[in-house]
Amino acid sequence: MKKYWQKILLFLAIIGPGIITGSVDNDAGGITTYSLAGAQFGYSLLWTLIPLFIFYIIAQEMCVRMGIVTGKGLSSLIRENFGLKITFWVSILLVLAQLGNTISEFAGIAASMEIFGVSKYISVPIAAIGIWLLIIKGNYKTVEKVFLVASLFYICYLIAGIVDHPPWGEIAVSMIKPNISFKSDYLIMLIAIVGTTIAPWMQFYVQASVVEKGISIKDYKYSKIDVVFGALATCIVVFFIIVLCAHNLHTHNIRIETAEDAALALKPLAGNFASYLFAFGLFNASVFAACVLPLTTAYYICEALGFESGVDNSFKEAPQFFILYTALIVLGALIILIPNAPLIAIMYTSQVINGLLLPFVLIFMLLLINNKELMGNYVNSKIYNWISWIVTIILNIITLFLVITTIFPDIGK
Repeated sequence: MKKYWQKILLFLAIIGPGIITGSVDNDAGGITTYSLAGAQFGYSLLWTLIPLFIFYIIAQEMCVRMGIVTGKGLSSLIRENFGLKITFWVSILLVLAQLGNTISEFAGIAASMEIFGVSKYISVPIAAIGIWLLIIKGNYKTVEKVFLVASLFYICYLIAGIVDHPPWGEIAVSMIKPNISFKSDYLIMLIAIVGTTIAPWMQFYVQASVVEKGISIKDYKYSKIDVVFGALATCIVVFFIIVLCAHNLHTHNIRIETAEDAALALKPLAGNFASYLFAFGLFNASVFAACVLPLTTAYYICEALGFESGVDNSFKEAPQFFILYTALIVLGALIILIPNAPLIAIMYTSQVINGLLLPFVLIFMLLLINNKELMGNYVNSKIYNWISWIVTIILNIITLFLVITTIFPDIGK
């Protein structure tokens, strides 16, 4: 019995990177995408959650394994194995994408708080200062605890979905019976769900977190469980957002364009409680992601250029790390406060850049994970390699379509 409890305590000490990455994946852009999916297509896209769950675990597990075995972040490994030129261009794309994503998160903060009657000129500056102070004044253990607590608040969507009493029988059938359409709007939404769920920044963040946390190879099995829990947390939230919007908005043929529209539209249909839970979930997700996404970029750039990085360092020890993090927070918040800022164009551009970056990141990951000199006995097995390459090829094809349909949204209409 004592040994059993020791294993549980050890697991609890190790969890964090996988669950945090999975939770942040459901950010303002993700919630908007899933809300639109439910509102426009009902339950017909729920079947995608099972393959997405598998894809997600494969990508994240490889990064966790690389981080534990090598003790280095993904960007460091790319620089050391593929050269500074490639690393430089990947860095440029990542910074641009993450700036756009950070702006999206502050847009989510502004939109969600306006539902509660709070002006963006109050909510955005306060949120930005709080986010900045958390990272600048905290250490890794403190920051991780805050992030894990924030992950718990995603239960808002679960509660809102359950109290709504949707038709569970119909939902169960939709989960296991693919309802595939070849209409352009359906395919574009399918691509958007995949592109939103598997994002480039996730791979950099989870590997950097594992390295900074100092997880050893003997605890690798617990980190794999952490990744599975992260994937599960992601897909459960996606499931309930789609179900809630499908049951209330699709059924009544209500069209929406943003997550804020979804929260407001739920009021007369599902009641104030569900609407406010949805809005609070959007606020929590936006603040959470506004912390993590700039942090991911700071990790990547500093690792790539050989600068000191990590939350446990002081400003004097890692000035480049904290300056970059601060710059992204300040720019993201300020742009939201500009009247008539082209937010939709910024979000679209960041999505395209993410799409351009993802295929390269996945290929780099597979080449690195199969490098015997780098990984020793922890390279992919043949079966795992086949699955990984097939998944990577599928994701690359989907990403290509995502980029094309984002640049040319009228294709297929």
